[in-house]
Amino acid sequence: MHYDYIRWRSYIIGLIGSEKGLVHLGFYRSLRAFRSRVGQARRSPELFNELKERILRYLSGEKISIDHPIDLRGTRFQLMVWLKVKEIPYGETRTYKWVAEEIGKPRAYRAVGSALKRNPIMLIIPCHRVIREDGRLGGSRYGVELRRMLLRIEGVKAD
Repeated sequence: MHYDYIRWRSYIIGLIGSEKGLVHLGFYRSLRAFRSRVGQARRSPELFNELKERILRYLSGEKISIDHPIDLRGTRFQLMVWLKVKEIPYGETRTYKWVAEEIGKPRAYRAVGSALKRNPIMLIIPCHRVIREDGRLGGSRYGVELRRMLLRIEGVKAD
């Protein structure tokens, strides 16, 4: 396992990867908080150079996709949710209910929210694009303000 990070505004964007691809991309308030997640991984900045550049371009407002090989690890349900959310286009939103219906579990919209709170690869799996039926932002592992900020970057007005 390898890791690196980016400093952006008041966040540390942590990246952890395996030989297969990205395992984790998350936003942290401190380097210490991110490092507590790293475990035995080795810092390897060169392995993440292209990804870091794409993330920074996205965060500066450039309309780009952040494609990178991923190594998703989760339950069957979580994988279905994450892969469906990965399809939501830049600058668009969908509801938890929509995701639940799309994966064939129309009553599981709360479970969809729980799966998204465990999303291991922010931005590539754009859980910030999933909102409530009433148009408001739901909870998030990294906070509602970060979700709002990411949607604003994409030109979406949120709550």
